[in-house]
Amino acid sequence: MSNQANQLECEEDEAAAKRPTKSSRTPKAVFDFSKLTNTERVVAIISQLMTTVGSAINEIRSINENTKLLALNARIESARFGEKGAAFGVVAKEMQGLSGRTALVASEMSTDTRQSIEQLMTLISGNVLGTRLADISLNCLDLIDRNLYERTCDVRWWATDASIVEALSKPSPQSYEYASKRMGIILNAYTVYSDLVLVDKHGIVVANGRPDQFNSVNRDESLSPWFRLAQHSRTGDEYGFQSAHESILANGNPSLIYSCSVRSNGQANGAFLGALGVVFNWSNFANAILSGLPLDDVEKQRTAVYIVERDGSVVASSKPMPMDYRFPVQRYPTLISGEEKYIQEKFEGKDYCVAHAKAPGFETYSTNWHAFLVQQT
Repeated sequence: MSNQANQLECEEDEAAAKRPTKSSRTPKAVFDFSKLTNTERVVAIISQLMTTVGSAINEIRSINENTKLLALNARIESARFGEKGAAFGVVAKEMQGLSGRTALVASEMSTDTRQSIEQLMTLISGNVLGTRLADISLNCLDLIDRNLYERTCDVRWWATDASIVEALSKPSPQSYEYASKRMGIILNAYTVYSDLVLVDKHGIVVANGRPDQFNSVNRDESLSPWFRLAQHSRTGDEYGFQSAHESILANGNPSLIYSCSVRSNGQANGAFLGALGVVFNWSNFANAILSGLPLDDVEKQRTAVYIVERDGSVVASSKPMPMDYRFPVQRYPTLISGEEKYIQEKFEGKDYCVAHAKAPGFETYSTNWHAFLVQQT
């Protein structure tokens, strides 16, 4: 009977060994990455990896606990058989020692893996994202400065055109009309401008390039910043600038105006005759720049871009804003000073990354504007 019982017990053990054991690992979650940015996808994958590794470590611990239990039972059974079970007792003792070492390794692996992955997630979600957004801000301003530098060249060149100089040195309806036609030809070739306006030394508009669209003739611009800067310039090599505003010279459309003094004989040091103003279509240009930033569709929904003056006056934004809106630059002194390129902040219960850059300038020109990219994370 004893032999029969031992045989049945061995058969049960073999059957148990062949039966598949149920894993204690957490089933792998399925994530929908389609609505995430590339950076967010990396973070999500790392988070998923962390869950998978944690699950695997938990399973190792579970197996280890079973091994310890088996080793304990083996030592008990070894003791029952006395000297005959002594050798098996040694093996069981070694199994317990190995189990303890395995538990220690699993614990250290869990701690090290968690810390490493958390550091990596912080690096990717914070540093990489912030640096990338700061670089986009800088590139945005670089494109603006490079383009607007050309506007300062245009106005200084055209202010020496013979038709422009003659209209102010020999004023007459005929010279005004000829100057208007000449400016119209220029506008046909340079589509970035809404209009060109010519004013006499008193600031009165005497001709413009698109009289059929803008009724600017006889308008008094003597108090406008663009005219006053040209009026007080020392030579024809200098230029004036009026920042983004809803210009009456462009029927209220957002514009920038660059100006240059018109001087006798077209000479840089000649007597002041008046000024030429070029009305730049800022709205179209700003929209093209902001819509062309390298942000995917998902990011654009969570990102606001602001181009601002030093005092926070917003000259352009990716979100509809009134022209008199001021961005709270005083909240970001370390960004304005250049100590930091980006910061992480919480606002109304939501996390944001605020990145910044200052206009780098191009050649002899710089807007000195600031760009802020505010992205919800």
